Amino acid sequence: MDKRSVKEIEEILIREVAAILSVGPSTIVPDVPLHELGVDSLSFVELLVVIEKTFNLKLMETSLTKEDFQTIRSLASCISKMR
Repeated sequence: MDKRSVKEIEEILIREVAAILSVGPSTIVPDVPLHELGVDSLSFVELLVVIEKTFNLKLMETSLTKEDFQTIRSLASCISKMR
């Protein structure tokens, strides 16, 4: 299993959120709440699917909380700890 740094995970999440929202990655700020970036319930589900596939995780089997999903930065940190 490869061990990506939190920064690498964050960069992947930035690219994926940008693709889901159809915006440039440079417009995505990792410590801004996801809902403020424009992530709604549908795009959030898309993001969950991408996370599960990209990082080979089963998010429903984890103890992630709503706070873990606040920002890309908090999410990257949690993903890093799960791997």
